[in-house]
Amino acid sequence: MRFLPKSAFGQTVLLIGMLLLINQVVSYLSVTYYFIRPSYQQINNLLATQINLVFIEEIDHKDPELHKRFFAATGMRLLSNEQAQAEGVEQAIYYPYLSRQMSLKLGGESEVRITQGNPYLVWVKPPQDPSVWVTIPMLSHGESDISPLTIYLLVIGILSVAGGWIFVRRLNKPLQALQHAAIDVGRGNIPPPLEAQGSTELMAVTQAFNQMAKGIKQLEDDRALLTAGISHDLRTPLTRIRLATEMLPEAQDWLKEGIVNDIEDMNEIIDQFINYVRQDQQESMVSVDVNELIRDAVQVRNIEEHHNIHLHLNPIPTACMRRVALKRVLDNLIENAFRYGSEDIEIHSGYDKARNLLFFSIRDFGPGIPDTQIEGLFKPFTQGDKARGSLGSGLGLAIIKRIVDMHSGEVTLKNHPEGGLIASIFIPHTCP
Repeated sequence: MRFLPKSAFGQTVLLIGMLLLINQVVSYLSVTYYFIRPSYQQINNLLATQINLVFIEEIDHKDPELHKRFFAATGMRLLSNEQAQAEGVEQAIYYPYLSRQMSLKLGGESEVRITQGNPYLVWVKPPQDPSVWVTIPMLSHGESDISPLTIYLLVIGILSVAGGWIFVRRLNKPLQALQHAAIDVGRGNIPPPLEAQGSTELMAVTQAFNQMAKGIKQLEDDRALLTAGISHDLRTPLTRIRLATEMLPEAQDWLKEGIVNDIEDMNEIIDQFINYVRQDQQESMVSVDVNELIRDAVQVRNIEEHHNIHLHLNPIPTACMRRVALKRVLDNLIENAFRYGSEDIEIHSGYDKARNLLFFSIRDFGPGIPDTQIEGLFKPFTQGDKARGSLGSGLGLAIIKRIVDMHSGEVTLKNHPEGGLIASIFIPHTCP
């Protein structure tokens, strides 16, 4: 039979209960044995010894000269009831426990009162002469040696903190593993199954997550296989159509040119399907200089007539990225800016040190996009406003968003106040 609870709630209650029990037991023992009992015993013995000296048979305790000598030697005084009342004995605090202990030490009924101050003033009415009060000054409690109590209190604090740390660490370890795995899934990387550990609730969540990740991977594999099969099956008849088109007589060149353009558009759409499914997951992370990547992309575009790119690049530290995938993002954004925007575009780059983000943006000077349509542009098969001449499959921005998400980044679109559209990419700076 298992007596230990398996749920997080039961374990938490048990742990807190055990820590509190240990805390109370150790506190009670330490305070009782190392502070209260020795202190009271010492006070009672000291007071009783001094009072017994006053009432030795050979000594006249009412002798005024003896009072002076006792006061000079010990600070102790003997006062009549009238003198004691005049000096505030009624305002002193009565202590029943000390009174009982003093009665045992002196062999008769005694009364103990204490006036707080520095030093404390102890009032004792001795059984040897109830008509007098004996006053004895005592050092304040704060000046006594309580190092054993301090040590035990430190031990209690350390045990409580250590116990809480062990519990939180045991609870957080599987949660952190789940967090990292969920981030990987969000980036499109399916991690291996996680080990089920911790409480029953965490084990159930881990098993559910593993099952979910397995299902997602199966769906991704099936979709990739389906898309690859469809693409392959589509390319075969397209190839036959193109070969047949090439055999058309010259008198039908106008028809041949239209068919060839349609075939090229269909091939481009098929390539976008494949790129959207592939997600560049197999590419490894390497150290990339974003500015260098931008210059390379611009150099390729500069050979095209009527296309002008103006660079405004600021220093950017190198970071770990998927180089080919990021290059695809740049190419797609530049292509969109030229195709749907204007023949002149601007590219800016920089590094936000406060947020530890690399960023680059591409601005065109075209008609822009209505603000109401921007939010949905990153969804697959969504096309922009017809004013920009939107054509194609509507997967370009969806591919860009997937690649940026794999880098834990963010892509935004917004219209410039002076006209045109700005596409911005923000990526966290990681390694080297």
